[in-house]
Amino acid sequence: MENNEISKKLSLSAIVLAGGQSSRLGQDKALVAPQGIPLLRQVCEVALECTREVYVVTSWPERYQKILPDTCQMIQEVPLSGETKPHGPVVGFAQGMAQVKTDWVLLLACDLPYLQVEVLQNWITRLPQVQEEAIALLPRQAKGWEPLCGFYRRQGLPLLTEFIHQGGRAFQHWLAQHPVEELPVSDKQMLFNCNTPEDLELLRIENWELGIGN
Repeated sequence: MENNEISKKLSLSAIVLAGGQSSRLGQDKALVAPQGIPLLRQVCEVALECTREVYVVTSWPERYQKILPDTCQMIQEVPLSGETKPHGPVVGFAQGMAQVKTDWVLLLACDLPYLQVEVLQNWITRLPQVQEEAIALLPRQAKGWEPLCGFYRRQGLPLLTEFIHQGGRAFQHWLAQHPVEELPVSDKQMLFNCNTPEDLELLRIENWELGIGN
């Protein structure tokens, strides 16, 4: 069976997080377009090749509405009661996952310029073999799990909600408490995040050499 046929048969949605402050980059990373397309739209278009249910979780839906593919849906991220500081991606993901109904969720950051559809579709074919006790299927790097480019079981939402209620805000801390299966990654560049001005300049240089974008 072809990869895209398998992905259609699975109960899978995608959540793209666009709620970060972009403090290190100095501008909204979701809107930068080193390859000629805003990064957020680029990631959403890749996600749509894996599932027709793609959600963008953000505190600023009006900022991104016009750049998204028409079939993407917005989920408004809301502050937690009694908190005024940014709460990070864990809370945004939990709020997004509470709105979806699929068994699996593909979670993606909005600043992954090297995402490859074929790789994601190949990863999807592994989902039926994931052990029942595992809450996620994720790549692993030297620093730990790569939480913003991988798959989560929706049945793990109560565990995540409880973690947040106890004050937890770090993906690595939550993932360390539960079984996670590892995704093999042959090309680590796919996990590259555009976080800093240096990252953005590197992207622009590479794309200029390839004649892509601006």
